[in-house]
Amino acid sequence: MSYIDIKNVSRTYKNSQTDDELLVLKDIDLEITKGEFFCILGPSGCGKSTLLDMMAGFSISTSGSINIDSKQVINPNSKYISVFQENGLLQWKNVLENIKFGLQFQNLTQDELEKQANYYLELVGLKDVADKSIKELSGGMKQRVAIARALAVKPEILFMDEPFGALDEMTRLKLERELLAIWEKEKVTIIFVTHNIDDAIYLGDRIAIMGDGPGHIKEIIDVPNPRPRDITDTQSDVTKKRIFKLFGI
Repeated sequence: MSYIDIKNVSRTYKNSQTDDELLVLKDIDLEITKGEFFCILGPSGCGKSTLLDMMAGFSISTSGSINIDSKQVINPNSKYISVFQENGLLQWKNVLENIKFGLQFQNLTQDELEKQANYYLELVGLKDVADKSIKELSGGMKQRVAIARALAVKPEILFMDEPFGALDEMTRLKLERELLAIWEKEKVTIIFVTHNIDDAIYLGDRIAIMGDGPGHIKEIIDVPNPRPRDITDTQSDVTKKRIFKLFGI
């Protein structure tokens, strides 16, 4: 049995002024295994983020079902944490305090809280900036803090909605490499939404290729490249050509 099971999911939105319904997602079927790095790839506006929101419990499908670990998703769960392009950090707290924030509701002693926060801060390579304010950090550092804060609560699933989309290419590539190292160490299931083909090939075990009008799954492909990966290798080119063909490029 799959860990995340999405069956025949559709999503419509109603225009409040005309009462017309807009079909955003149609007949989505996905099965994702525990511990998998699963990428959802598609153009802007195809419903990738809407699908991720429903998986995370922030919105409900109009029809069909989404189950995680055999339980239907009807609202957010503390076991499933989301990381967005906008990091959502608390600007009035320093780096370490931001990571501690999500741990305050876990009945930890002060020593346990300090230890766990510092562990994840070190995991993302930011131990030296623990006392700095969020405003002092670069965009890449802020996203590392957001990832550390998410991981600190030990989620079973990390939902990531284009978390590196606003970063320059060098910073993005560096953070992706770090994210893979963390994933391999922590064994967390990651669902990663992107419109960047290279990112999906570099990161994913499998890739769901989405089309629009309305949003639907064109195909799910396995990424054959062995890890650790080199995005410039021949195998990547073969996978990329296959994706281009699916998008009609």
